[in-house]
Amino acid sequence: MKQCRRVLAALAGVSVLAASLSGCGANGGDNRRIIRVGHNQATDHPTNIALMAFEEYIESKLGDKYNVEVYPSELLGSQTDMVQLTQTGAIDFCVASNSILETFSENYTLFNMPYLFASAKAYHASMDDPEVVDPIFESTTQAGFQAVTWIDAGTRNFYTVATPIESPADLKGLKIRVQQSPTNVQMMDLLGGSATPMGFGEVYTALQSKVIDGAENNEMALTSNGHGDVCKYYSYDMHQMIPDILIGNCSFLNDLPQDEREIFEEGFKLVNTVEREEWVKAVEAAKDKAANEQGVTFLYPDTKPFQDICLPMHETILKQYPDLAPVYEKIQAYNGQYPSEAE
Repeated sequence: MKQCRRVLAALAGVSVLAASLSGCGANGGDNRRIIRVGHNQATDHPTNIALMAFEEYIESKLGDKYNVEVYPSELLGSQTDMVQLTQTGAIDFCVASNSILETFSENYTLFNMPYLFASAKAYHASMDDPEVVDPIFESTTQAGFQAVTWIDAGTRNFYTVATPIESPADLKGLKIRVQQSPTNVQMMDLLGGSATPMGFGEVYTALQSKVIDGAENNEMALTSNGHGDVCKYYSYDMHQMIPDILIGNCSFLNDLPQDEREIFEEGFKLVNTVEREEWVKAVEAAKDKAANEQGVTFLYPDTKPFQDICLPMHETILKQYPDLAPVYEKIQAYNGQYPSEAE
C-alpha cells in the first residue's frame, strides 16, 4: 500500500520533480527525513524486491528519523535523469546501469567491455573484490555521487523480433537498441548491427512499432518488461555481464553520523544479497514464462565468432585508459581461476 501511494504521487508530480524535491519534508505531521530511491524496473523485479528489503531494514533501525520511499519503473525519470537528480541531491539513491555511468566517469568503461568476464563465477568474484571495484566506485565522488553496492544484472544477449541471431552475420543491417554508452555503440558497430542508443523505458514501444529490430539485455527484459511479447528469438551470445549499480548522493552519505552510516552500509549489503538470491529464481521463472507463454525461442550459438570480433576492444580501451590496467589484470586472474564453463 505504501508503494502504491508513492507511485501515484510520482505520477502526479514527476514533471516538476527536479524543481520540487528537496530531500526532506513533512507530510501530515511526519517530520522524518524522506529518502527517495529510484530505479527503472517493475515491482516484481529482483531489484525492486531488494530495495524494498532495504527500505524495511533502514526503517526497522532508524524509522523514527527516516522514511524510505522506493520508486520503480522510471517514475522519477530515465536512468540518466535519476543519476543527475542523485548528483544534485534532489533524490538520495538510484540504480543505474554501469553503461550509463560510463558517461559520468571513464573508469566505468572497464565493466562495459564485451567478454570481460570468462564466467559468472569470475564475474561475481571480481565484483565482490574491493580491489577491483573500489577504484571504479569511488571515481565519481567529485561529481557528487558514489556507488554503494553492485546489483547482478545477469548476462546480456541479443533478442530480436523476427531474425534469429546465430552468428555475427545475422546482425548485419539490424537496428539494435543498446545502452547509452560509447563502448556499447562501438561493440554493436563491430558486430555489424546498427547501434540504436535509447533509454530502457522506450524500448518496448520501439520494438512494437518496428523502429528497432531487436535489443540486448538479460532474460528478465522478456517478461518483466514485456519484450518477449514482441521479440520471438533470444540468442545466448553472452557478450556482456554488466552490473547495475546503486549510487548515493555524497552529501547525504557524508553527513550521516557514524552509527547511522554503519546501519546504511549493512542495508547496502542487504540489497546485494537479496537481489542476487532473487535473481537466480527470477531468471529461471522468466525463461519458463518466455518459452511457454510468450513463444520465445532460445538459441545457443557458438560464442567464439562474437568474441573474436569484440576482444580487440580490450587492447584499444586499455591503451585509451591505461590507469584501468591493474584492475583489468585482477579480473583476468579471476578468469583464470574460474574459466568458462563451456571450456
